[in-house]
Formats: sequence, structure tokens, C-alpha cells
Amino acid sequence: MITVVTGASGFVGSALCRAARAAGHQVLALGRRPTVPTNLIGGAPYLSWDLADLAARPALPAPFTRPDAVIHCAGLATDWARPEAFHRGNVLATRGALAAFPETAHFVHLSTASVYDPRRPTVMAREDEADAVRHTDAYGRSKALAEAWVRRVRPDAVILRPHAVYGPGDTTLLPRVLQAVRRTPRGPRLFAIGDGRQRLSLTSVANLVDACLLATEGRAAGTFNITDREPVVLDDVLRQVLTAHNLPATPLYVPLALALPLARTAELLTRTARSARRPRLTVYAVRHLAHERTLDLTAARTHLGYQPAPTDLGPALRRN
Repeated sequence: MITVVTGASGFVGSALCRAARAAGHQVLALGRRPTVPTNLIGGAPYLSWDLADLAARPALPAPFTRPDAVIHCAGLATDWARPEAFHRGNVLATRGALAAFPETAHFVHLSTASVYDPRRPTVMAREDEADAVRHTDAYGRSKALAEAWVRRVRPDAVILRPHAVYGPGDTTLLPRVLQAVRRTPRGPRLFAIGDGRQRLSLTSVANLVDACLLATEGRAAGTFNITDREPVVLDDVLRQVLTAHNLPATPLYVPLALALPLARTAELLTRTARSARRPRLTVYAVRHLAHERTLDLTAARTHLGYQPAPTDLGPALRRN
């Protein structure tokens, strides 16, 4: 297939380029960085393109003017940025991708499980449970708006919702866990939210890449949760990370009732100081970690033929 991958300079997009090339696709990699190492994207040709800037469209090389598939991985994925940055990176970039490739047979949009309500537990949630959620955070709101635009313009598109993507090259999830380790009078502690017993659905980048490629092969349309085979327990994951890095720390859990005001204070101080640095604790992170976050995979298994592997942090821990 002739395939265009946006966000190819990022963690997921680059992994997808490598996998698509290995599967025999002709791939054009798009990203905002001026250049990327060729081996990062599996030797695919690379084009620097800010999709949010509709007036700055570069010429596309043949045969990518009318590709068979566009897999839109570009976006701003973080828990701390200005609302206008989220809107540009997630809403405007999605509109740009749709406008640039109106005739592609398959449009696959990478969304997030953050479109579900962060204020209450997500317990084996089905896709329709994100309908009519009133988002209090700019990231979730921007991703929900991007999804809505995709459905409006391309009702035949596939929208994928992963949760907590990890794997070799991850620059967010596992590094954040290690950054949460602090020295205390009672020894090093890994500060976490909740009680440690909450279940989480994680998504390996390998499973997510498989889902993206499956979405380009069939005729399914709609929205699908994408995670590893079974949920895991937060405390088990944190202890596995600490052991892999030979850190003699133990998890220390902060209840939601205490963590939420601390996060609000940290955000207020950061805004007041007009600091460009991310607060150590954010409301988004607290709400997402304090509750169960598990997703139902029935739709993906039924309509995409998705057969995920179980959670395996080993490769990510060895490479991060």
C-alpha cells in the first residue's frame, strides 16, 4: 500500500513507519521537525510539514499525492500546555491532514482514551461512553474536538483510542515514573496517586502499530479502544519499573483528596510565575492516575480483527 504517516518524527509515528516499511508499504513520513534520522523511520522518505498551517502545504512526491492510506499520528500529547497549543496541535493539525488527503481510501486517526471522563473511574469502558463528556482539561477537549471533525468530514474513517502508550523509545510514560522518585527521611520513595490497587489498561506501541495497520487493511469504520490484552495493577507496574532500574525505592500513595489540591496549587504557582516548565503535579495526571482506567476491546476484536499481546514492559525497560 501507498501510506502516509503524520507525526512520523514522534514515538508512535516513527515506530509505525518502521513497521509499515517492514510490511512492504511504500511510506511517506511527515513531521514538524526539519529532519529525522533515516533509521528512525525505517528508511522512508521524510517531508517536514506543519499540518496546522494550511497555507504552507509543500509539494508531495509521487506517488503520495493520492495515497491508499493516511495514518494521522501527529498531535500534542502532554498534560501541560496552553489551550491554544493543544488546539493547534490536535484540532488544526487534524483538519489539515483531512484537507490535504481528501481522496485517500483509508483515513486512520490516532486519538486517546483521555476523551473519557477524567473525573470518574473508567471501568472497561465502551466507545460510546465518551459521548457528551464535558472536558475540564484542554488536552481531552482538543482530542474530542479532533475526533468530532474526523467523523464529520470522513464518516468512513477509523479512530483509535489507546491508553498510556509505552515501548522502546518512550519519552513520556516510563521517564515520568522515574522522575517521581524522591528521597525522604525513610529512604527513596516513588510518589503515586490513589492506593495502588487501581487497574489500568496499558498499550504497547507494538499493539498500537498492529491496530493502525489492521485499520488500513479492512473496510471497518468507527471508533475503537486499543490496549494490551488484559489490564494490570498500578502497584505491580511501578514495582516492576523500580526493580528493572535497580532503584531501592518503594511506592508511596497519596490519596486523591490530598493530591488534587496540591496539583491545583502547583498549577497556580506555575501560571503566576509564568514559567515555561511543567508543574511537578498536574490536575490531569492526578485524575487519570487516581481511578481505574480500563477499556473494553470487544469492538476492535470484532471489527478490526485485533488480537493484542499481553502487557510486557521488558523491552521498554531495557531500552529506556
